[in-house]
Formats: sequence, C-alpha cells, structure tokens
Amino acid sequence: MRDYRKFYIDGQWVDPVEPKTADVINPATEAVAGSISLGSVADVNKAVAAARKAFPGWSQTSREQRLDILGAIQAEYQRRQTELGDAIMEEIGAPSSLAHGFHVGLGAGHLQTAIEVLRDFRFDELHGATMIAKEPIGVCALITPWNWPMNQTCVKIFPALATGCTMILKPPQLAPFSAQILAEILDAAGVPAGVFNMVQGSGSVIGTALSTHEDVDMISFTGSEPVGVQIQKDAATTIKRVGLELGGKSAFIVLDDEALAANVGGATGGMMGNSGQTCSAGSRLLVPASRMDEVIAVARAAAEAVTVGDPTGNVAMGPVVSKSQYNIIQDYIQKGLDEGATLIAGGPGRPEGIDNGWFVRPTVFVGTNDMVIAREEIFGPVLVIIGYDDIDHAVEIANDSDFGLAGYVSGSDAEQCRAVARRMRTGWISINGGFDFHAPFGGYKRSGNGREWGAHGFLEYLEVKSLLGYA
Repeated sequence: MRDYRKFYIDGQWVDPVEPKTADVINPATEAVAGSISLGSVADVNKAVAAARKAFPGWSQTSREQRLDILGAIQAEYQRRQTELGDAIMEEIGAPSSLAHGFHVGLGAGHLQTAIEVLRDFRFDELHGATMIAKEPIGVCALITPWNWPMNQTCVKIFPALATGCTMILKPPQLAPFSAQILAEILDAAGVPAGVFNMVQGSGSVIGTALSTHEDVDMISFTGSEPVGVQIQKDAATTIKRVGLELGGKSAFIVLDDEALAANVGGATGGMMGNSGQTCSAGSRLLVPASRMDEVIAVARAAAEAVTVGDPTGNVAMGPVVSKSQYNIIQDYIQKGLDEGATLIAGGPGRPEGIDNGWFVRPTVFVGTNDMVIAREEIFGPVLVIIGYDDIDHAVEIANDSDFGLAGYVSGSDAEQCRAVARRMRTGWISINGGFDFHAPFGGYKRSGNGREWGAHGFLEYLEVKSLLGYA
C-alpha cells in the first residue's frame, strides 16, 4: 500500500489544507493500491504563491546553472528507474516490459532531449539593430493524463525548467504514483524551493483553480477534447497562454506492395500496445480494398497473438486503467456491432479465462469511415480497418476526421510514403516506424494547439521581446 497524502509545495512535503483522501485502484486486480490526498483551491493558492515567489530568481539563472540541475535530475532519474516502472505497472496496469521499458524510457528521453536543446538554444538573436530575446513566460500549470504518465509529465516539466519557468504539476488522479516519485527525484536533485510544486487532486477542482488563477501565466494540458475546451474557456478571463494536446483518431495508411502483410501485422499489434490507450494510436488502418481478404487474415492472426493478462508476467497487454474506461470501450465495441461493422477478432467482454481486472479483448473490426467507431476516439485496444480504392482515396479517408494529431504511412517505396505523408492533415506522421525525440509533437484541428518535444517544446514556455536600437 502506497501512502502519498502529502503535496510538494515550496520545497517541502506538506499536508493538504483540508484533509481529503482517495483510493488508487490497481486495474489488474481491482484492489486498493494506495491513497492520495485530494487538494483544494487553498492548496493551489499556496503552490502558485510559491512558484510566483521563486520565479524572479529562477528566471535569471544561467544556462549552465539549469544544465547542472537537469544533470542532477538525470542521475537521480536513472537511479530510480526500477521504482518508476513498478509504479507505472501498478497504477495503470502496463505490462512490466512496457512499464520498465518504453514508459520509463520516454521520460528519460525527454530529459536528455531537454539537456541537448538547452546546450545550444538561442535565447537571444540579433536582427540588424534589434535584439529579439526569448524569456520565460512565468508560472506554468502543467496538467497531465494517466495513459503515459512519465512521457506526458516529463515532456512538460523539463522544457519548463530549462527555459527558466516555475511550475505547478497536477498529476492524474488515476495514476499518481509515478508523479510522486518524480517529485522526490526533483527534490533530491536540488531543484530550488518553489520552482517545482505538485498538488494532487481532481481535475474539476485543481484544474479549474489553476486555469482561472490570475497568477498563472500558462496552462499546458494533455487530455480529452471536452476538458481542453473547458480549460480554454476558464483561461480566457485572465488571457493566459494555453497549450493543448488533445485526442486523436489517427490513420495508418498501408501501401499496396510486397510489404503489406508485415505492415498490417505491425500496425495491428502496435495498436494494442498500452491497451490502446494512446492519443496518437493508429486506430484507423487504411488498406487497399482489393487485398482485404489477405489483410483480414493477417490482422486477425496479429490480434489473436497478443497475450493479455497479469502485467507482472510476460504479457503484451495488461488491463485498461479503470472500470469506467472498461465500460466506455465495451459500449464502443457494441456500437461497432450495432452499426454493422464486421468483427474479425476480439469482441465484447474480458478475454477467455480472465474474470477479474479491467481487461479488454484485442478487437479488430472492418468498417467504413462514417461509423462511430471510426469517428470517435475509443482509447482502447479497438482497431477499425477501412478499405481504399487508390492513394487519393486513402488520403481522402485519412483527412476525413475531426482530429489531426498523428498519422502513419508504411510501404516499400520511400518516395511514395513521403508524398502520402505530405498530404495528410495531421501534426505528427511516422513513416515506416520513424521516431524522433526532437520532432515537434502536436495536432491540427480538434487535436489541440501548440507543439511539444524538442526545441519547439521550449517555445511553448517562452515570451518574445523585441529590443529596438539594441545594437
């Protein structure tokens, strides 16, 4: 049992102003795994005041001082990687290999990227006689989701630190354990008091208090579209900057060539990673209609090969995060059946032999792009295969979405892959599995605004000042 009922404010672990606790449930066992405190507006006020007090000093630190702090954080992060992986496995049910591997590795990657970017980042640029200076925006509120807890938290904290901002983190209520350990890492690394603060609690209380607070200069939010819309409305009264990374219904286009079978198999298995709880998941698989029989056979085999079970064991997929999430996914699977999609793998209910925990069957439909299961973000291990007639048709289907967060193109002809990717209206596109920590990540349309990752992620936390007649 983990007892994480204190908040981290102004360099100290403190009790909440108004004691109120909540249980954290292990989704694989449905048992209570620990407890946290649910904060109040009074806790937010304390954290914001600490961040505001620390900003003048931290914002004036040198590049070298910030690099030293990031280096100290990196050493502590490496020392506690196993603990972080254990926490992620327990809080969201990620399989051990995934929790200790990619989950923890994403946090480490964003930290290393922040160090690399900071070493060479140009905060001042002279244009003729005018100096254009990039300065830290101020006090930042960072609101993060539960599905990739280290990725989403670290991609905000480290650029904010590197650019000289101070911050308040509101971790996800469903997955608070790894954030608690990360706060301990920052404390042990010597981050000055007030620069980093953390308040646990519900989004409706803590998120709203941060979004409306007059002493918060920026909100960086990753999560669902409805919450993102509300945050924008709340933040409008104080004209603060808002960065949003929201939902997705990303298209994975597989080209018609000799690599089709391998690419369909990879796309199907990849969709089931993290139990499908990934905003950038390629949840619409676009394939040549003329080869649909072959595609179905490969996708069915790939889905059925995904091992599901106890995340502490050697499995590919654990549970989804909660009973609520499980029920939402089950409703979508039923909608797919009701609207006439062809079920080729998985389906309703838990996998055979599993009676406890929020486990979902890896599910694959063949459908059309006008179906609910192809329009709305399911956030679970549910893939929809859609046939296309030619490349123009594939691009048309891919772009026919309210979202535009990510996209994927796989095929043997690199030039054709590049041409297709250029035509997709989405912010982050992986060609044949490409991945880059320095590539800006963010969405078009209802998938949000702004960009994270790499140097572009730094710009989110900077104001631009023009100094005319400087030279």
